[in-house]
Amino acid sequence: MCGIIAYCGTEAALPIVLSGLKRLEYRGYDSAGVAILDAGGAITVFKSAGRINDLHSAVDHTVRGATAIGHTRLATHGRPADYNAHPHVDCSGKVAVIHNGIVENYLDLKAQLEREGHTFRSQTDTEVIPHLIEKHLQGGMGFEDAVRRTASQLEGAHAIVVVNQGSPGTVIGARIGHAGGLVVGYGHGAMYLAS
Repeated sequence: MCGIIAYCGTEAALPIVLSGLKRLEYRGYDSAGVAILDAGGAITVFKSAGRINDLHSAVDHTVRGATAIGHTRLATHGRPADYNAHPHVDCSGKVAVIHNGIVENYLDLKAQLEREGHTFRSQTDTEVIPHLIEKHLQGGMGFEDAVRRTASQLEGAHAIVVVNQGSPGTVIGARIGHAGGLVVGYGHGAMYLAS
């Protein structure tokens, strides 16, 4: 089980996502992380093994952006460690993903991606997701189509949330199979996703 939160709006996203993660900490307390997408499209990721307070201490609170995703993790693949915490990114750091579920065919997908030159930094099944999205983006697909194509390649039940450097102000959430749901909320000039 994991906790997922995303915010896309007009306010500073980091404090909103950190507050949401604190409320979701019961869903995973092995590690946590956030990715902030700034107005220029750059993605900054912070991760920490341990609880949300450990992440809060590790974050550079001067990083600004109106879009962010956050995750609390209960380890299933890979031990609790900073490098196994979500969000996970592609080779270029342009796609960031948080995920709840188990990618049942991740070993096959990872082997295929490694043969194609992708480099993995974690021991998790989740990391294949941003690399697959990267592959489809490089193949000419748009962001939404790349996420759809990736979702069709994953075996198992999943909830994923994705941001892309090339699509500032956009967050894509998807539920695949019979995974726990994602709740979508709309506020004044803002959109939220949460598990």
